[in-house]
Amino acid sequence: MSALTRLAGSEARLFLREPVGAFFALAFPAVLVIVLGNAIPAFSEPSPDFGGERPINLYLPVVLALAIGTVTMTSLLGVLAQYRERGVLKRLATTPVKPSALIGAQLAVNAGALLTGAALMLVMAAIAFGSSGPENWPALLVAFLLGGAAMTGVALFIAAVAPNARASAGIGTLVYFPMLFFAGVWTPGDMMPDGAQRVADFTPLGAASQAMQAAWSGDWPQPLHLAVTAAYTLVTCTLAIRLFRWQ
Repeated sequence: MSALTRLAGSEARLFLREPVGAFFALAFPAVLVIVLGNAIPAFSEPSPDFGGERPINLYLPVVLALAIGTVTMTSLLGVLAQYRERGVLKRLATTPVKPSALIGAQLAVNAGALLTGAALMLVMAAIAFGSSGPENWPALLVAFLLGGAAMTGVALFIAAVAPNARASAGIGTLVYFPMLFFAGVWTPGDMMPDGAQRVADFTPLGAASQAMQAAWSGDWPQPLHLAVTAAYTLVTCTLAIRLFRWQ
């Protein structure tokens, strides 16, 4: 445990030394909310179409989904692929510290970054636009954690099967942007074509986004969406463990 703690501390310092990655993981969700709320006046004004709520506040669960996708598909995936290609994991295999400890440290650092970025976004939304947060906090936490776990599994699986860092980045990009679409980042879920909505139900980020939106409005997520994120977590993490190559 002490080795894992020390590794996590080292990985956290390395994470913060990459300003672009740290910005997108920690600050980008909050910045996006502030920019959207001020650049589009209708977003920050109470609307009768939304029960007197500001549209920007109803967009916050989607921003949480965006944060999950960004941390897992860019930060976590990129570092794991580079460590294997550069031989970091191979060299660790010759020391008392197991390579799996480095992956555990990376998971801890990225989970911390994701939680910090999400918390910062919620605080800024409360200060700037009076957001009171979700009406069902326990449901939001469950949906957020399951969505994060599912996308972490996807990132680990891609890192396991990609032959090198360049391929890993390419596959990650091909997965990242469609995931954002199905999560409703550009097109709200209820405005998607029926076929796209059905597909979104069975994507990890789309299911997580819809689950968080339900929690935001005070409901419990649909069992389908929770089951989809849980299934992705189980399947992708299992495959990643079996297929991951240390060198």
